[in-house]
Amino acid sequence: MSDNGRVPRPTASDLSPRLPSPLVALDDDRFTRHGVRVLLKRDDLIHPDLIGNKWRKLAPNLDAADGRAIVTFGGAYSNHLRATAAAGRLLGVPTIGIVRGQELADRPLNPSLSRCAADGMRLHFVDRSTYRRKDDPAVLAALLRTADAVGAYPVPEGGSNSLAVRGCTELGRELRGHADVVAVACGTGGTLAGLAAGLAPEQRALGVPVLKGGFLPAEIRALQEAAFGGPRGTWRTADGFHFGGYARVPAELAEFADDFELRHGLPVERLYVAKMLYALVALAQEGRFAHGTTVAAVITGAPDGDAQSSTSR
Repeated sequence: MSDNGRVPRPTASDLSPRLPSPLVALDDDRFTRHGVRVLLKRDDLIHPDLIGNKWRKLAPNLDAADGRAIVTFGGAYSNHLRATAAAGRLLGVPTIGIVRGQELADRPLNPSLSRCAADGMRLHFVDRSTYRRKDDPAVLAALLRTADAVGAYPVPEGGSNSLAVRGCTELGRELRGHADVVAVACGTGGTLAGLAAGLAPEQRALGVPVLKGGFLPAEIRALQEAAFGGPRGTWRTADGFHFGGYARVPAELAEFADDFELRHGLPVERLYVAKMLYALVALAQEGRFAHGTTVAAVITGAPDGDAQSSTSR
């Protein structure tokens, strides 16, 4: 109990994260033959339940919630929902997940949503048309009412809001002086927006989108405008490595990830991390990095069965 008699609220720091996350050298001839040095930023080792960018994006929102229930959004296989549910369990904070797909309400829960429910998250399913309009203030207000979540602290899909973007600047600060280029897989763009802002002026961030559509640059600019009032840092995206879109893992990508695991003993998360690593190998082979460049690759998640999968969406 504090001096004023108030019971202290749980905070993200109570979860004892491993920060800064380890930075280790990668010995891989697919890079060294092109004069490129690669480091792995092991954000997957920050916390066993809140891995990588999920920690960096959720932690400031958990603290801002100040013990209030948290309501957030995602699809049936959302790692963001799972991370939020785990955080709620660990901190004793109620969580509500608004899930895309009303048709799922009458079906058995898949393993991802089952884990959310086991961690205490109350799930509320909505039709896809309404879900697409959830950013409209009137639609959002109606959703919160029907989910009995009025007064809860809202966190957007993927966790990418201004607090999350500012939280991800620490990732950039941890990498100052260590690399010329810092690469990260991107879903909603919040991690890249914050990472670029935290890097030193001479460094640049490289985002590898895992979704189709080419919408990410505009999203990142909007996130930086909301978080910082304008653009920050030097960044770009490397398109063409989404392998068909979100959650698409064709044989070529799966074989690449299997080979990477055999070479380096590092479990590779398929939906985000594998695409980012594949992109770096391809870009090195194409001569897109100048000889002598040091690239830091942010490992934002771990595959299921190794640790709770927590990818970059």
